[in-house]
Amino acid sequence: MKNFLTAFAITALIISCSKKEATSVSGATDSTKIVDSINAARTKINDSIRSTNHFKDFSGPHKLTHNSIKGSGTISFEKIDGERDHYNISGELKSGKNFLKIKGFMAVVSDKHMNFTGTISQSISGNENGKTDLRKGTKTFMSKDGGKTYRLQNMVNGSGFVDYIDIHF
Repeated sequence: MKNFLTAFAITALIISCSKKEATSVSGATDSTKIVDSINAARTKINDSIRSTNHFKDFSGPHKLTHNSIKGSGTISFEKIDGERDHYNISGELKSGKNFLKIKGFMAVVSDKHMNFTGTISQSISGNENGKTDLRKGTKTFMSKDGGKTYRLQNMVNGSGFVDYIDIHF
């Protein structure tokens, strides 16, 4: 009986040590290739998700108005490639000697808020004889009508008068 158990143990040892190591090494190589291809696919998907907008797409030209300037002008939103809800913007409104110019960067932060970073320059003939007023830095535009109109929240200009600068979508 001892011979039979010894023979069985040696046979089991030989079978268990035969070709399994060679197979697992090539299997490890194949699994590495599979993991690398899965990671590449995930990276591609994540990049596409990262670059798509979380909020409405505002790309294109839109109407720009000011309460002290007659008529309307145009403001253009250009989506920044690879960025989510970020735009380069520039716009102008002119009527006679009065003008409004806006240029900078806009980040949409919620359904009702946009943060503008850049320069807003305006000249209104009725305010300090048309002296050019500059606003630089980060300003907030907010919508109270469901995203149809966004109004600049820092409404008091350098002359102390209230301005309603609106972007209409």
